[in-house]
Amino acid sequence: MTVQIDAATWVYVVVQNPGRNEQILGQHDDRAGIAYIPAFMDKSAATMGIGRLAKAKGGKYEIQAIIFEDLTAHARQGGFFIFVLDEDGKVLTRVTPQDRPQ
Repeated sequence: MTVQIDAATWVYVVVQNPGRNEQILGQHDDRAGIAYIPAFMDKSAATMGIGRLAKAKGGKYEIQAIIFEDLTAHARQGGFFIFVLDEDGKVLTRVTPQDRPQ
């Protein structure tokens, strides 16, 4: 299932080190050899999905909302894909670093 997201849609991401030197949590798909930012369509999906993400032990993490346009700009700068996930970690939509859904 592919979801349609426009530039003004709010999505939810996981932020590491919230409040100081914060960064959006990225992931790496070893099979595909790509880095991506996991995003969720709602906070409840993010709350359920955060446990499935690779995180540094002892790190501080927080779910935060971000406008999709800002997230794609951030991903483009770092060469990241964006994977929009459901609460079970299933990929709903993939966006390339060039902002094209796959």
